[in-house]
Amino acid sequence: MAYDATKMADWEIAQEAEKTMPTPEVWRERLGLQGDELIPYGRTPKLDFIKIMNRLKDKPDGKYIEVTAITPTPLGEGKTTVSMGLVEGLGKRGMNVGGAMRQPSGGPTMNIKGTAAGGGNALLIPMTEFSLGLTGDINDIMNAHNLAMVALTSRIQHEANYTDEELAKRGLRRLDVDPKNVEMGWVIDFCAQALRNIIIGIGGKKDGLMMQSKFGIAVSSELMAILAISRDLADLRERLGKIIVAYDRTGKPVTTADLGVDGAMCAWMRNTINPTLCCTVEHQPVVVHAGPFANIAIGQNSIISDRLALKLFDYTVTESGFAADIGFEKFWNVKARLSGLNPNVSVIVATIRALKMHGGGPTVVPGRPLPDEYTRENLELVDKGLDNLIHMVNVVKKSGIVPVVCINGFYTDTQEEVKLIKGRMAEQGVRCAFSEHWLKGGEGALELADVVMDACNEQSNYKPLYPLEMPLRQRVEMVAKEVYGADGVSWSPVAEAKVKRFEADPYYQDFQTMMVKTHLSLSHDPTLKGVPKGWTLPIRDVLVYGGAKFLCPVAGDISLMPGTASDPAYRRVDVDINTGAVSGLF
Repeated sequence: MAYDATKMADWEIAQEAEKTMPTPEVWRERLGLQGDELIPYGRTPKLDFIKIMNRLKDKPDGKYIEVTAITPTPLGEGKTTVSMGLVEGLGKRGMNVGGAMRQPSGGPTMNIKGTAAGGGNALLIPMTEFSLGLTGDINDIMNAHNLAMVALTSRIQHEANYTDEELAKRGLRRLDVDPKNVEMGWVIDFCAQALRNIIIGIGGKKDGLMMQSKFGIAVSSELMAILAISRDLADLRERLGKIIVAYDRTGKPVTTADLGVDGAMCAWMRNTINPTLCCTVEHQPVVVHAGPFANIAIGQNSIISDRLALKLFDYTVTESGFAADIGFEKFWNVKARLSGLNPNVSVIVATIRALKMHGGGPTVVPGRPLPDEYTRENLELVDKGLDNLIHMVNVVKKSGIVPVVCINGFYTDTQEEVKLIKGRMAEQGVRCAFSEHWLKGGEGALELADVVMDACNEQSNYKPLYPLEMPLRQRVEMVAKEVYGADGVSWSPVAEAKVKRFEADPYYQDFQTMMVKTHLSLSHDPTLKGVPKGWTLPIRDVLVYGGAKFLCPVAGDISLMPGTASDPAYRRVDVDINTGAVSGLF
């Protein structure tokens, strides 16, 4: 039975659905788990990744379905809602299906974006636990990350106060860290713009060296990026030791292993490799794990959770952050390459609202009423905006993965607008479905489920866009032209010097290319909608993450610490003092 999503808030739907949520005992039976493979943790138990994978290592993987989108409006186009709706629709068809989703950050949850748990009758529960820390993975990552900074700052202080002989007595060698060339900062899981640039060590000699420092949001930590791409605990442990914390006075990297802190960091993160088990409001299982920043990392759930889900379910639905030019490109060329998994289908989410924006509709501003063009039938705007959708379809086709278009239905959509989109997709030879999962849950997603199951029967010919042997500048050129539609790439002097150094050093050859640009346009300019023509992608810098093994070409500005808006979500979140229930989450 679907809830009345037109009258109930998401948190109210969640509270009702949670009353009949499966218990750990029910989950063990439904998922065929052994007694010790489910780790109790209130209503959100963890799954013992190592034990389950060892037992199911010879079982064939299920179908692998990724969800992406067209270039969104600032309001988002509902990838998570579609993902949950598709899981529910496949469940209604009697399929053994599950989701694999990323964990939300406390920053967006308490700010403007909300928890990213889906919405309406296509919602992930338990919503309060999911939104407010879950089983502590982000907290463990914060502790491990900040421990590295504790190790660095204390080492700088001790080296300033002790001779080489005195350091040797303490089992230390002089690292000679350059306090003006520190790569890492501190992390906190909120949007705290006041902490972007700070001074530490104010006080006396015992308070540390006074120096500039910074904070980023927790999910931007390289440790989160590493968790998302690690295949297992051994891979995680190795990568943690290669994180570059700072540089010495000669420019040589100083790593967590140099500081002797990598083992302790792994100890803090030992439990983070086990995904958490949640579900949809219709009680299909959803594996939740990792939540890396979508700019300087893959922006999607972990390889570990995908590997686990593909063993547990016949159909696994996962989601990539941002649109197909960013999230899917990283899924295609980084995540799937590292995991060795073979994706079957990519679902491209489109809304009529976003198509109208790309067709020349008025500017969409969060918090303000939508202009009339977006709530009334306008076939001309929809038709013009389809160029962006067709571009994204062609990007997916280049990967060899089978594309499916999902029209994420709104009550303002008209039959003629839907008919127009389906007709144009038929001309492209692409399956297309209209889905009303937000309003009707699994029943509203049956058309989408049927189309996806049919697409899964088609042969997938997945192949990365470029080989890792290709030099970095050529990789970036290929992504810019083949994915974004740029005419070429320009490099700033700083970026040019760095890229030449990386290309000349064989150590960096197998580093992944992690592109950084705005998600609000195919180009680097968020104001350019549709499919911009006649432009060049400007790369101003290249960031390096030694543990994750990422080289990140940066187009435009990037901040690893978002700011909190003037009307944030936390103003509406509260607790019922009689029941302890949390209200106001969305």
